[in-house]
Amino acid sequence: MKIIIRLDEMMAKRNVSLNELSRRVGITLSNLSILKNQKAKAIRMSTLAAICEALDCQPGDIIVYGE
Repeated sequence: MKIIIRLDEMMAKRNVSLNELSRRVGITLSNLSILKNQKAKAIRMSTLAAICEALDCQPGDIIVYGE
């Protein structure tokens, strides 16, 4: 079991590109890409909150615990 980041799924549901999300949240494309591609070791709560606000979702829509 591991933590799975479903950022790409939520972005697709909201029809938001990586560039647009980067602009809305105020973090770099490279950092968003690391998160999106399951390479992140951690995420700041403020970053998670900003992503949730930008995508109008809950943290559980983006981060899940699974196989």
